[in-house]
Amino acid sequence: MTDASDSLIERPDAVSDTHTEMPSLKGKRAIVTGGTTGIGRAIAVLLASEGVTIDICGRNEQHLQDALDAIGAVGSADGMAIDLADRKNVERYFADATARLGGLDIAVINAAIPADGLSKMDERGLRYAIATDFTAYLMSAHEAIDAFGDKGGDIVLIGSMSAHVLGPSSTVYAGMKAGIAGFAEALRKELGNRNIRVSLVEPGSTQADFHYPDMDAEKQKQLVRDEKMLRSEDIAVAVHYMLTQPRRAVVQQITVAPLRKDDE
Repeated sequence: MTDASDSLIERPDAVSDTHTEMPSLKGKRAIVTGGTTGIGRAIAVLLASEGVTIDICGRNEQHLQDALDAIGAVGSADGMAIDLADRKNVERYFADATARLGGLDIAVINAAIPADGLSKMDERGLRYAIATDFTAYLMSAHEAIDAFGDKGGDIVLIGSMSAHVLGPSSTVYAGMKAGIAGFAEALRKELGNRNIRVSLVEPGSTQADFHYPDMDAEKQKQLVRDEKMLRSEDIAVAVHYMLTQPRRAVVQQITVAPLRKDDE
């Protein structure tokens, strides 16, 4: 009787048949918007550790430097402090970042801010949230497409489970994230024949300074220990999975949720 190991020796190709191809990310060039804190920073650090050259942006100069130091400990990164809510800044940032990188292979579109319920926001705050969380997402994707050129690339949009888990204070944020979900699905179909993959990650409650001041760092750490909140690194792993599939495969959407409900 032949055991499993003997059969693998007889069929050396059987080992490779047990797992799909996982292309290396080494040498790729990636932009991560909102890459200075939280989920974006975790994604940038993980990709840099895999040999990806990174360019990040964020609104705060100190956060930018802190993130560049962290990324620099495992790989190579550059970036700039810039507010993508300004309609001219998305084009400016992508042009500058692509020049620094010498081209573009991956765009992780992540920069976002929290938003309150519609009736609790003034017009200025509402317009700023839309400009940051929705308009800048679409414009960033537009700039990434141009930067990829004919060789194609990967666009990863960081959405939110808030698009589906609705509450009375989530009207604005949920509306924008639901819009991003629809945009991601349609854009995947639009760009597939151009060798551009489009993927969407929808995180559940995730540890980040995004939640300040409503939820301080210690509270978030306790929720992570209680398995009621995710770490930003958990989302980074999902992005890594998407990017390391063979070109024929598009992981259209991943939803990452905490194991336990907060009300348990």
